[in-house]
Amino acid sequence: MHDALAMTKNKSAKGQILTKNVTIAHNRRAKFDYELLQEFEAGIALFGTEVKSLRLGQASINEAYVKEQGGEIVLLNANIQEYSQAGAYFQHEPARPRKLLLHKREINKLIGGVQKDGLTIIPLKLYFDKKGLAKILIALARGKKEYDKRMAVKQRDWNRQKQRLLKE
Repeated sequence: MHDALAMTKNKSAKGQILTKNVTIAHNRRAKFDYELLQEFEAGIALFGTEVKSLRLGQASINEAYVKEQGGEIVLLNANIQEYSQAGAYFQHEPARPRKLLLHKREINKLIGGVQKDGLTIIPLKLYFDKKGLAKILIALARGKKEYDKRMAVKQRDWNRQKQRLLKE
């Protein structure tokens, strides 16, 4: 019965409960600033009030980044707002470090890419999967140069102009 109730509460309006197959936060700037090489899906170690805030859609990963600390991959500076209905004792720190749950070979691949190749690990999207679990999509990326960004803007403008011409 609980699953049937959860399936019906898949609304994205502010203040509504989000459960399954819903994107909570998206880092739109990442694809513009970085060349994405390989993506990984990771679970996140969260407190109960953090999950409840995520279900209300109260999170931001625009300023977040991912680092290796002590052989673990950690999400830093991701802002998950405090859950307003919980008491002061149960509240979490909004920008605390959160451990990402990955397989050992994925952790080794990420750490190797950062140490050997000078790559960066960036968060792309925070979402609930089909089972209703909070997941984050991270990518091993290389920073774009300024001229690459200018070319991306030119290409985007040209595609818009082509679409306008095709409509006429």
